[in-house]
Amino acid sequence: MNKLRFVSLGSGSSGNCYYVGTMSKGLLIDAGIGIRNMKKRLVESGLDFGLIWGVLITHDHIDHIRSVGAVAARHHIPVYTTATIHKGIARCPMLGDKIIPSPHNIEKGETIDIARFEVTAFAVSHDGSDNVGYTIQYNGKRFTVATDLGYICENSAPYIRQANYLVLEANYDVHMLETGRYPRYLKNRISSKTGHLSNDEAAQFLAENYAPHLSHIYLCHLSQENNMPELAYHIVKRELTAKGITVGKDVQLHALPRTKASDVFILET
Repeated sequence: MNKLRFVSLGSGSSGNCYYVGTMSKGLLIDAGIGIRNMKKRLVESGLDFGLIWGVLITHDHIDHIRSVGAVAARHHIPVYTTATIHKGIARCPMLGDKIIPSPHNIEKGETIDIARFEVTAFAVSHDGSDNVGYTIQYNGKRFTVATDLGYICENSAPYIRQANYLVLEANYDVHMLETGRYPRYLKNRISSKTGHLSNDEAAQFLAENYAPHLSHIYLCHLSQENNMPELAYHIVKRELTAKGITVGKDVQLHALPRTKASDVFILET
């Protein structure tokens, strides 16, 4: 009952939303999918919307906040993020429900308690109005989400290195992006230091910074146009193997699906 569970309810530009918690309480990280799909995928995963004690928002792009107003206003669930991101949500022209009746401001680097989950926001490099990742500590284990980051900067690297369970962006394959149909300005934006993390960049960092306390890696926010799950998985596995790290033994590796719920991962705590 009290073991930590993780399920991705959506991961990619179509919408991002993750559940982290137990069978009795939990948190959402981002609310970028429709609320009906959110509830449906939770039920399909053996979970219930009523378990959610709070929503943590990483940044104010629509694929991360599409349903945050509805979650907050209609279901009275508190929303946690930085003051700047809260202001960005209020300005978002694509958001229907913009009024969040219970906004909670959090500061980067400070740890807060939400339903006995110890939550710390940390800075990442992206082009939202402000941008954070999250570490959630529970029973001595660290679950960390670092999505939408152009590179792993000095602010985010320590939190990523300390994770026992890590959700890390592997957005695009360099060759697919360069030879694909996106216009040059968009290619430049994606590959910039305030854009997204490539398969190669994620793989290199993971291989160079692996430590035995890291038991699970989940590759997130894979591009539909410029990546494939099996390709992201292969590139990361290749780099880990080259460093003598055995996937399936030393660490578990998964590429998260874009538009459906993942498996429910029961994590040892």
